[in-house]
Amino acid sequence: MPDYLVTLESAWILKDVKSLDDAVSIAISEAGKRLNPSAKFVEIEAGMSACPFCEGELDTALVVANTALVGLVLQMKVFRAESGEHAARIAKSVVGKALRDVPLKVQEVQEI
Repeated sequence: MPDYLVTLESAWILKDVKSLDDAVSIAISEAGKRLNPSAKFVEIEAGMSACPFCEGELDTALVVANTALVGLVLQMKVFRAESGEHAARIAKSVVGKALRDVPLKVQEVQEI
C-alpha cells in the first residue's frame, strides 16, 4: 500500500485584528495550538491564490472591519492508505477532529 501527501485547504475566521500580517500569524498560531498534540505532524502555512489577471500569487487573507478570513494550507503524510481517496478521508478525519467547526477541503493528493 502506498503513502500519500494530502493537502487540505481551510478557512479561518478571526475578530479584532489590526492588519493582514497579524491575521495570518494569529491564524497559523491558533491552528497549531488546536492541532497540538493530537496532530502535531500536520504542516501549516498561509494559503496562496493565483491572480486571475496577472497570474501572480496573492495572499488568501482578507481583513474588513477588523475581522479577517484567512485561508490556510494544511499538509499531512498518510502512510499505507488503500487509495488517494482513502488517504484524503483519513487526513480530513484526523485534522477535522482537532479543528472542529473549521471548513476543510481536499486540495491535492500526491503519492509519495
